[in-house]
Amino acid sequence: EDVTLIWETHIDPGVRCNMWHIRGRDRDLLVDTGFGVAPLRKSVALLTEKEVLCVASHSHFDHVGAHDEFEHRIMHGAEAHIMEAPTRANTLADNYVDWPIFNALPYAGFDPKTYNVRPAAPTQLVDEGDLLDLGDRTFRVLHFPGHSPGGIGLFEDATGLFFSGDQIYDGDLFADGYERADEEYIESMEKLKELPVTTCHGGHYGSVTGARMVELADEYIAGQRKPGCPADG
Repeated sequence: EDVTLIWETHIDPGVRCNMWHIRGRDRDLLVDTGFGVAPLRKSVALLTEKEVLCVASHSHFDHVGAHDEFEHRIMHGAEAHIMEAPTRANTLADNYVDWPIFNALPYAGFDPKTYNVRPAAPTQLVDEGDLLDLGDRTFRVLHFPGHSPGGIGLFEDATGLFFSGDQIYDGDLFADGYERADEEYIESMEKLKELPVTTCHGGHYGSVTGARMVELADEYIAGQRKPGCPADG
């Protein structure tokens, strides 16, 4: 399906994100860019072949760390201010980035306690229903608040492929701490259950079928997919 999974080595598998590259005829699509503790484009030749539309599924540190390496940066407007002036607090790096999640140094002198996302203001804001055209395939933007205010997924109507970011994946799921976050997350779960998904490529862990995705959504709605719940996978 011309879809390639990219990930960063030497980072705990439960923390590092899935970066998804989709090859198009006229331009390529990249969903998320990881921690950015080492150069991404220089490390992955696939990202230098043609123009790349770099999409942020949301602004948490593990998904936008290398966004500054790309000319075309796309995200929802609700989190644009975070990428304009990222901090360890507003990207959630304060909560997770410390020595235990690394098993090798990305470069001499690296200190995870001083890690921060580099500013990379979006060059294009998107919202529900906007289309990203690669020339021979098109992805529809869907807004899923809850995990974060501006979380988005990309759905290809022609194939049923769904790139969900951290809205849903086969692991612990959590709502950000803003007002109405948990309520909005449940509403988003109900919404994505209506999508005719064939394969869901999430922001973490392995890809799942559309049927499995619905099961995961139902489990979250029932309170069984939050961190610390006995039913968590």
